[in-house]
Amino acid sequence: MKQRSPLYVTSLIAGAFFMENLDGTIIATALPQMAKSFHVGAVNLNIGMTAYLITLAVFIPISGWVADRFGDRTIFASAIGIFTIASLLCAGAHTLTQFTLMRILQGIGGAMMVPVGRLIVLRSTPKDQLTQAIAYISWPGLTALVVGPPIGGFITTYFSWHWIFLLNLPIGIVALVLTILWIENEQTNSEDHHPFDWLTFLFAGLASTGLVFALEKLGGGGVTWQLPFTVLAFSLISGAIAVAIARRNPTTSLIDLQSLQLKSYSLNVYGASLFRISVGVLPFLLPLMFQEAFGLSAFASGLYLFALFGGDLSMKAIVIPVLRRWGFRKILIVNGVFTAVSIALCATLSPGTPPALIAAILFMHGACRSLEFTCMTTLAYTEIPSQRMSRANGFLSAVMQLSMGMGVAVGAVTLRIVAHANGHPISTPHLVDFHIAFLVIAMLALAPVFDALGLASNAGAATSGHQPQELLAPVE
Repeated sequence: MKQRSPLYVTSLIAGAFFMENLDGTIIATALPQMAKSFHVGAVNLNIGMTAYLITLAVFIPISGWVADRFGDRTIFASAIGIFTIASLLCAGAHTLTQFTLMRILQGIGGAMMVPVGRLIVLRSTPKDQLTQAIAYISWPGLTALVVGPPIGGFITTYFSWHWIFLLNLPIGIVALVLTILWIENEQTNSEDHHPFDWLTFLFAGLASTGLVFALEKLGGGGVTWQLPFTVLAFSLISGAIAVAIARRNPTTSLIDLQSLQLKSYSLNVYGASLFRISVGVLPFLLPLMFQEAFGLSAFASGLYLFALFGGDLSMKAIVIPVLRRWGFRKILIVNGVFTAVSIALCATLSPGTPPALIAAILFMHGACRSLEFTCMTTLAYTEIPSQRMSRANGFLSAVMQLSMGMGVAVGAVTLRIVAHANGHPISTPHLVDFHIAFLVIAMLALAPVFDALGLASNAGAATSGHQPQELLAPVE
């Protein structure tokens, strides 16, 4: 097969990332119309979103193992095919049960598509070009989280909710053909294959499922606190058992304890997870505040989020020179503070705030979060040896997906707690409730800042090209 330019492959992966992330958010504004179609209450449709998130969290960790066993192209192409067929079946669902089952099937495709796509880029990209490649495949996914709600609102307002899923068909077919033509079917040698870690998969899956379910119940309301807290406790116990099992087989476990010993990698699991949760809250809380407190329509409130897209896009061209000038450590610390400040500034917004100022704040946040995401994700792989790349990528992809998926639930829980503390109805939070929630979320966003303080000044220098001044000083 003719070797294609890395730009071709990276563009293909970026497109797949956009499709998968868009599908996870675009459905939110279509829930009322879908509920009428299925003859159920709108709140019941949350099971479709929850089932999708749980499936992703459960099946992403096995992506590296199956890619090593059967080949990158085979798994990536299969994932695109499953995702596309499931999209068609979602559009054709006549009952909530049918729809939920198809969302689970779609989640299986998405669970393989994103991490294996990232693995393909990591394997085909030299270390000194890794930053550009990660930035290129990251911003479409971030963009999808922002543009999903307004696009979904437009489609459901002027067409039908079925088109939300039918739009994936042409994209999926083109991506499938290009995958077969452009991507090499790399896989590990047969002697390097190891048995699948079923026990860790089982208990980690139970932990992820319980965590997502508990947070969804806490954020959605309408249930007593006992059930979600019981499930949350069960989830924590399952997670502890999974880690204990992984410690017995550290070289083959789905939980990559070896890579966690590297500060550049562990930062992306610990501090960065809180950052992803906080960033995932804004696309949920902002439109809600614009509608509930500002009195804007769903479509008008969604349009404000396009400023986030502009900020995301603005960073793509300058991330490499910025990294070369200041390095990973300084950017993660300074830009991390700016990102938290941009979230805190949302607590100053009111119906009287000029639209241009609102757009400027959201643009700033989009730019800062895009730079932080690119730096964190790139840094994670700078010290990972090639033979361990699939395990490290599979585990980190699961953590990333789980933390991003928790954003909406954490935002809902935070808003409920704040409204209850202020004596306001949980169903109709006041403007001050939103403001306090934004301040709480801004503090969560500072987690990678403190984590990055432990990085060496030259961390990831081979990838960023940054040379700290102390290393350049002449020896006396």
